[in-house]
Amino acid sequence: MKDTTTKPQPIYTLKELTLYYLKLGTWGFGGPVALVGYMHRDLVEDKGWLTKDEYKEGLALAQLAPGPLAAQLGIYIGFVHYGLFGATLTGLAFVLPSFIMVVLLGMAYQLYGGLAWMQAVFYGVGAAVIGIIGMSAYKLTVKSISKFEWAAMKAKWLLWLFYIIGIAITVITQKEEILLFLACGIIYMLIKAPPQWIKKPTLIPAGILLSVGFWNYNGKILQEIGWFFLKAGAFVFGSGLAIVPFLHGGVVKEFGWLNEKQFVDAVAVAMITPGPVVITVGFIGYLVAGFPGAAVAAIATFLPCYLFTVALAPSFKKIAKNTSIKAFVEGITASVIGALVGSVIIIGLRSIIDIPTALIGIAAVLALIYVKKLQEPYVIGIAAIIGALIKVL
Repeated sequence: MKDTTTKPQPIYTLKELTLYYLKLGTWGFGGPVALVGYMHRDLVEDKGWLTKDEYKEGLALAQLAPGPLAAQLGIYIGFVHYGLFGATLTGLAFVLPSFIMVVLLGMAYQLYGGLAWMQAVFYGVGAAVIGIIGMSAYKLTVKSISKFEWAAMKAKWLLWLFYIIGIAITVITQKEEILLFLACGIIYMLIKAPPQWIKKPTLIPAGILLSVGFWNYNGKILQEIGWFFLKAGAFVFGSGLAIVPFLHGGVVKEFGWLNEKQFVDAVAVAMITPGPVVITVGFIGYLVAGFPGAAVAAIATFLPCYLFTVALAPSFKKIAKNTSIKAFVEGITASVIGALVGSVIIIGLRSIIDIPTALIGIAAVLALIYVKKLQEPYVIGIAAIIGALIKVL
């Protein structure tokens, strides 16, 4: 019998989604944990544009595929109802504002020879950011695993175990482990909903093969930038935190493009600008080879995550309703969110360095809890002013 079911029409237009990602790329502070939290709050809770399951599928796929987490999730969300064109528009809209900002900051850096004023601002901003991403991590934990209630936690004990392991491994190794995520997904699937092919072996469909080509640019430096950042985008998984050690090894140690101070400044730029943390590659590229270097670095870094996401999304969407796949996704999601919480701890240890920064972080959390409809950019702005005043005084 012919299937006459049709895919439900989205309640939003592609223009509305693209404008949302332009705004998120312009005002979305806090790094990957905060950004994925904003997407859940805005698109699932407030607007109802996506279901909770669609969001969780996107989060799991974003973590499985290489590249920056928040950008991948945005690309997937664009794909859900608007396919390849939607994925392309949302990806560009999300990345473009922060790319423009880091290029402008790169110009200022070259003109004025340093970021002393930015370091003063970051003193307060970094602490407030920890408060913001801590709140986002808490909300993701409650939404994706269970509430912090004994009965709920007991029922989901295995997911909580994966969550705790994800935190511990991330804090100890200071990077996200893709094999851990896969193992948690497979274990949970085998326990909760073992697939039929295990009980009765059958042919397993072949996986998707994806070949990523390299765009050849004139000039040895641009070629080196392109190859290096292509590898960074293709082989580093998870949040912006995961890519920093990889970038340091190549940019400072291997090629010597930047010195230690310049690299630290580049990371500071990424943390105080909105949008994906990985956009620091644009700032690094600008310092090395001007605007062409910034463009090549950004394109090379984000291209693998875009290609992997749009290649895997159709199959992932079709099989996501399978009970075994759902269990696989739940196991991965628990360990993924644990890893994100681990990243919060690591960043927090580097940003909360004294009593004033601790107070700023606590104040940011309390403000977000008790001041209704307070937007994160205002918290960041107030923290920047307070931090600068503390440094001046």
